[in-house]
Amino acid sequence: MYDIAIIGAGPAGSTLARLLAGHYSVLLVDKRPLERDPDKCSPAKCCGGLLAPDAQAMLSKMGLGLPKSILVGPQLFVVRAIDIRTRLERYYQRYYINMDRGKFDRWLLSMVAPNVELRLGWRFKSYRRHKDRFVIGLIKDGRIREEHARILIGADGASSRVRKLALSDRISPKAYIAIQQWVETEQQLPYFSTLFDHEITDYYCWTIPKQEHLIIGAALEPGPEVTEKFELLKKKLKVCGFSFGKIVRKESAFILRPVSPRQISTGTNGIVLIGEAGGFISPSSAEGLSYAFKSAIALADVLNESLNDFERRYRRDTRILRANLLVKNLKSQFIYNPWLRNIVMKTGLQCIRIHES
Repeated sequence: MYDIAIIGAGPAGSTLARLLAGHYSVLLVDKRPLERDPDKCSPAKCCGGLLAPDAQAMLSKMGLGLPKSILVGPQLFVVRAIDIRTRLERYYQRYYINMDRGKFDRWLLSMVAPNVELRLGWRFKSYRRHKDRFVIGLIKDGRIREEHARILIGADGASSRVRKLALSDRISPKAYIAIQQWVETEQQLPYFSTLFDHEITDYYCWTIPKQEHLIIGAALEPGPEVTEKFELLKKKLKVCGFSFGKIVRKESAFILRPVSPRQISTGTNGIVLIGEAGGFISPSSAEGLSYAFKSAIALADVLNESLNDFERRYRRDTRILRANLLVKNLKSQFIYNPWLRNIVMKTGLQCIRIHES
């Protein structure tokens, strides 16, 4: 039997496993066939692969530096904000680290101690309680196996099955379908673009340059018009001057947008949630890496101190994190309300002027 079972080996799960390894017996499960070796391949995650300043700050606090092999060009210092309907454009200085997200996840996993037991390529199916433990059902290629653990932790992202099974009666954050296409382009764009158009989505769309490719993405409300709205985005991008050709890769995933404190959950009855599984993701930018690290560190500190009353202490220690999400939600009102956004963009507040040759 393990002390702790972590479902999900993304940034939240891998970080928690790394920080707990010296104190407890840990099982780390992920449905992806990840490898500890960052040079080995694994399926791509639907993510822009940008490390925002808040996430960079968390890496520095953990004493971590990114390997060169994870970085991809160009490195980005500017955000280009475009209101497609009004044709308003503004540039804002903000430094992002452009990286390969698949390699980033495998790098984080490579730092997990060898004494952590990995179940890679295994999908979490179910759990049940038996006396003082959880009996956890895993499945892979039709094979089923059971593992036992005292504490069950959901770090399995926006589509968290742990959360669905444990908190089926709780209100979940609003879910969007994030769709991305990698397309060929000869444009050498030095910026990350955020695009707003209520005809497409009440959230936002984006473009991110990746070497000789351009990522085109959108967070769309689920429904029968998802494909149609994404194609509309591509048409409007061309009108805005973007040039791109053949599609080389397609990706999709759910992302969450918490707009109420009730939509954020730290867990219940011996089950704990970290990262996006708990609703820890920015409602204004959909940035989740910093919250993955922060929630994992908060839980690791609690568990490494003692297992006594760990649920209450974890909820207490994430109160500032949850308050931060509420502030981000207030900020989002100025970003996603067309009238307020128009006022802010027209003032030119905090924008910069680009001097092009």
